[in-house]
Amino acid sequence: MSPRSASVNEELRRRSRERLLHATVELVGERGYEATTLGDIADRAGTARGLISYYFPGKRHLLQSAVHRLMHLTLEAALEREPRTEDGRERLARAVDAILGLARDRPRLMRTHMAGILQAEGFVRCSEQQRLAELLRETVVRYGSPDPDTDYPLLRALLMGAVVAVLLPGAPMPMARLRAELFQRYGLDWELGVPPDGGRPAEPFPHRVSDASVTRSRRPRQR
Repeated sequence: MSPRSASVNEELRRRSRERLLHATVELVGERGYEATTLGDIADRAGTARGLISYYFPGKRHLLQSAVHRLMHLTLEAALEREPRTEDGRERLARAVDAILGLARDRPRLMRTHMAGILQAEGFVRCSEQQRLAELLRETVVRYGSPDPDTDYPLLRALLMGAVVAVLLPGAPMPMARLRAELFQRYGLDWELGVPPDGGRPAEPFPHRVSDASVTRSRRPRQR
């Protein structure tokens, strides 16, 4: 039997890594972080336990990469779903709804993820995170941002803050209200994206004058 080519080996490694990431999302969502072991993840993925150490320096890094992959795939699916559109305002609305939807649909997983970011290890920069960043940055470019290098980190921070607010134990904010605040900030119509059931909430607090001027100066251009 002839040895496998380099491209075949690379594809096998990619699939093994993705199985580990997928298994991590499933198990942490089901059991929580502490109750999920690396051995459990390897078993669910159908790989050797030692393979995890080959790809990831630790369990926290593995979890962040797994959640960033889930966020990337979820955001990509939302942006590309039918009917496809190049309208920047619609794409930004879809992005907001996709990230808030993860907080609604996978609360344990997303709460664990956000808690991990705030710990000593901090924010893990990995290939999955870079893909997510590229999609969000492209979204603000399509929206019409004159300064995407500034506006992308701001959008990321606002989305992270909204996810934390939705998941805050004992004092969660209604997702529809947070959506309304974000939509108002970016001048998005409520009907864009995927409006939640129950209709539009009461009007959010009006923005400060400085916020309104920023919104006007960054009015989205059609692309």
